[in-house]
Amino acid sequence: MHIKILGTGCAKCNSLERKVRDIVAQYNIDAIITKVSDIEQISRYGIIMTPALVIDEVVVSIGSVPSDKQLLSMLKGEK
Repeated sequence: MHIKILGTGCAKCNSLERKVRDIVAQYNIDAIITKVSDIEQISRYGIIMTPALVIDEVVVSIGSVPSDKQLLSMLKGEK
């Protein structure tokens, strides 16, 4: 699984990255996590509001920091 956190470094972006890294470690999820802060790269996803979470090239969250439960569900591929 490839996880991308899209954001320019705002508090929400940093919070999302921290939460994703914590959940991946806690639940031993096999994932590569990348932080994307370049505006040009972010815009390629059609994102106009950060933070955003991309899992395997699918945008799953935009403009907020989901709860731990929601993040775990997203990372496990649940609906």
